Amino acid sequence: MQIHQCRVCQSNQLELILDLGPTALANRFLRLDQLQEPEPFFPLRAVLCSDCGLVQLDEEVPREILFKDYIYASGTSSLVWAHARWLAQRLCQRYGLGAQDLVIEAASNDGTVLKEFRWQGTPVLGIEPAENIAAGAIERGIPTVVDFFDERLARRIREEYGSARLFLARHVLAHVSDLHGFVRGIKHLLAEDGVAVIEVPHLAELLLHLEFDTIYHEHLCYFSAAVLRTLMAKFGLSIFDVDRVAIHGGSLLIHVGHEGVFPISAKVVEVLSQEDNLRLSQPETWRGFARRLAQVREALPDFMDGLRNEGQSLAGYGAAAKANTLLAYCGIGPDRLPFIVDRSTLKQGLFTPGHHIPVRSSEALLDEQPDVTLILPWNFAEEIFEQQAEYRRRGGRMAVPIPIPRFMDDPAWSKASR
Repeated sequence: MQIHQCRVCQSNQLELILDLGPTALANRFLRLDQLQEPEPFFPLRAVLCSDCGLVQLDEEVPREILFKDYIYASGTSSLVWAHARWLAQRLCQRYGLGAQDLVIEAASNDGTVLKEFRWQGTPVLGIEPAENIAAGAIERGIPTVVDFFDERLARRIREEYGSARLFLARHVLAHVSDLHGFVRGIKHLLAEDGVAVIEVPHLAELLLHLEFDTIYHEHLCYFSAAVLRTLMAKFGLSIFDVDRVAIHGGSLLIHVGHEGVFPISAKVVEVLSQEDNLRLSQPETWRGFARRLAQVREALPDFMDGLRNEGQSLAGYGAAAKANTLLAYCGIGPDRLPFIVDRSTLKQGLFTPGHHIPVRSSEALLDEQPDVTLILPWNFAEEIFEQQAEYRRRGGRMAVPIPIPRFMDDPAWSKASR
């Protein structure tokens, strides 16, 4: 379904800024017996709202197709675990959360984050629409409502469980088609002195570091703090603080309360000023982004072909959703990348959408010992690099694909270079 109105301000002034072409669904991995069946492809285009500045997809795949039987589990990454622990400790301390304060998380996945809040002594409740993922959370002792969060569900939850002193929405807002319904739900569910903490990948980081592979059909919107401020204000909510966090390529942790309850931090002004300087709401900014992106489409296949021509063998690490956008856009299939390893047992034994690269367990890296391994989820590159010390000790090298392909053992590599 193509959309013709902005999801935040309902303007019809939408300008096409990026077209990644027809693309398979990033988390629709295939079994061997499905490879000969017709596979659905959908347009993957980003548009810019000229009125409020929201970058968003102009095509929607029904959420029941995307999330009914989901394959991403947040607990497979130690970096995510560490971030969850930090988040729980910091927020419980800052807002004085205790045994009487309900913490609710929308899109709670396998309960990784809520488990840390439970360790801090707060009651928790998860909301997760993917039945298979929610079942795992419930088995781990995290009470979970299997549903999509919206105003309807918020009213039901408030009646059954009470209001939320802390409402978490981590990396879910981008998946939401009805943003107004979602935010109305927050407004209704939040206690008078309650705080909603919303974590989103920052549009500024996407621009600066060419993070185009975070664009896929599940991610309908790509947020700046300015756009989020506009959205929250529509429903009597206010952004009063913001933290920058490194996870997922650079994200914002937005603190939201009922209008007038909390004083506005200087950090909010600082982030808004940076966004204004980057001209995130200007079409020309994104035309320049598209030109840089075209260079990646040439550079990565050339990098891989050069290695193969030298007789070096290749593999991929991390069958992440973002990897499938990257592989599709650059035209990389099993001829260039014979297999990808992944720690998630949900993906092992399957094939990537679109190009059908086999996914194997991470042990295959030592079994096959390819000369070069391309780390596809570059946002976890340091974690993966450290995990694979034995592979590297045996002579294997690891590289990252964007913004330019390069080896991690190169002296020029550094976190800042990303």
